[in-house]
Amino acid sequence: MKKILLSFSLFILSLIIFYFFWFSPKYTVPILMYHNIGYEKGSFYVSPENFAKQMEYIKKNGYEVITLNELVTNIRGKKPFKRNKVVITFDDGYRDNYEYAFGILKKFSFPATIFIISDFVGKDFTSGKEFLNWEQIILMSQDKISFGAHTKTHFNFGSQMDSLAAQEEIAGSKKAIEEKTKLPVDYFCYPSGGFNEKAKELVKQAGFKGACSTNRGFAKFNSDEYELKRIKVTNSDMTKPFSFYVKLSGFYNVFKRSRNSY
Repeated sequence: MKKILLSFSLFILSLIIFYFFWFSPKYTVPILMYHNIGYEKGSFYVSPENFAKQMEYIKKNGYEVITLNELVTNIRGKKPFKRNKVVITFDDGYRDNYEYAFGILKKFSFPATIFIISDFVGKDFTSGKEFLNWEQIILMSQDKISFGAHTKTHFNFGSQMDSLAAQEEIAGSKKAIEEKTKLPVDYFCYPSGGFNEKAKELVKQAGFKGACSTNRGFAKFNSDEYELKRIKVTNSDMTKPFSFYVKLSGFYNVFKRSRNSY
């Protein structure tokens, strides 16, 4: 009996040590990544109803939505965040972000960052993709929505990229958005989440405070503000048991396998 109690005590002690000295320090403020809010089928679409349920879940369960700037400021200052924080981001700048997401975010008074492709603003493509116009962007920027750059044309930062073209895509998108909105553009997002060290350096040189990826790169727990990992939110996260909870937990990246940046 004494051996059983000793074994059990050692097991409990091991769990406590594992949690407090290995697992708990890996808490990372989750950065949620959305693309489209609408009714089309596809992995990038979340219906307005499910998006509203996700935002309501965040509100009801005591999570605090902070800005991307608040997150990066703490990373730079090496200040740990208390639990239950979350950042909301959108990629590409689709018009449905204004038509569906904006009103829901306003209802809950949540800030968010939308990364826009500057040359696509106001465009409608034959593929059915419709993008925000400058009037909508300026209106949203007056109500807790900040805008970041996503290059001019959704540029690919592959290993064979042209450095001069990449520089123009990065710095040019920042300049275009700032000229139209009269607001600073401090954050960048690598198209498709992919980047290399040269692209990362060009982002720094352009004056951005930080940059978002997906699950690429090696700064697994967001210690590097120029390769911030994000968590893709899907339409089914509210129907799968514990899916949305796990993504909001701050420990999702512990179990997520990293991919090469490029």
